[in-house]
Order: sequence, then C-alpha cells, then structure tokens
Amino acid sequence: MTPAIKLLKKQKIQYIVHEYNHDSSTESYGEEAAQKMGVDANRVFKTLVVRSDKSLAVGIVPVTAKLSLKSFAKALGVKKVAMAEPKDVENTTGYILGGVSPIGQKKRLETVIDKSAFVYDSIFVSAGKRGLEVELSPKNLQKILGAKEAQIADS
Repeated sequence: MTPAIKLLKKQKIQYIVHEYNHDSSTESYGEEAAQKMGVDANRVFKTLVVRSDKSLAVGIVPVTAKLSLKSFAKALGVKKVAMAEPKDVENTTGYILGGVSPIGQKKRLETVIDKSAFVYDSIFVSAGKRGLEVELSPKNLQKILGAKEAQIADS
C-alpha cells in the first residue's frame, strides 16, 4: 500500500485503485495509463513539480496537455517557475518519477489543479507507483490536498 492510498483510507475519501502492467520502456506514463486502463486520456492527470524562487509546488494537469509555466506562476503569485530537478522531486515527494502522486507526499507542497479536472465526476492520478492509479472526484482531490483550482494547462 502506497502513502497515497494510506492517506485516502485514513481520511475516508472515496476512491478506486486501478492497476496495470507498466512497460518500463515507456516515457509517457500518463498516456500509457490511459491506454492500458481504457479510459479517456483527458481524465488522466499528471503530477508535475516546479520550483519557484520561494519553494517547490505541484501542478496537476491532464496528460494530454502541457503545463503552462507562466499560468502556473501566476496561480502561485510568483514571477516565474521552472520544472524542478528530478532528484529534488523524488527527495521532497518520496515518490519516483513516473509514479509521483499528488497525495501522501513526504512534504506537503502548495498544489494547483487545472480547472479542466472539475468537468469530470472522477479523474485519475498516480497512486504512488508506476502502474498504479487512483480514481477519485476532483473535489475530493482538492479537499485532501488543500489545492487551488486554476487554468494552468496549455492544450
């Protein structure tokens, strides 16, 4: 059981775990998840960690879109952000790349969920390891993370 699933269970948040066989040669983890689970890729969200001049923060965007660094910086109230170094991501979240869950990270980071998530009854995010996704309502995800909602994805 991953820290993400433990936290969801502890907080009594409704969720469904989806497991699939991860292909270690793939680099597009989110698109692989959508394909192997047979779900609309617009409902599968990736967890991206950025660094601002102040600290690290998490952006949650559809796997079909790119994170707009400019929009994300604006949502955080900072001048600019850049993608965080992989080792910083792993050390701060406790998860390995391709399996970074926004839930149950070692250190809770400021989080912004792209507004497109809120058009769905449920979305999928990493459950904390490659080949493991958790499905939950975007409102419950926002609640458990104390996250903001903003337009941070470029389609």
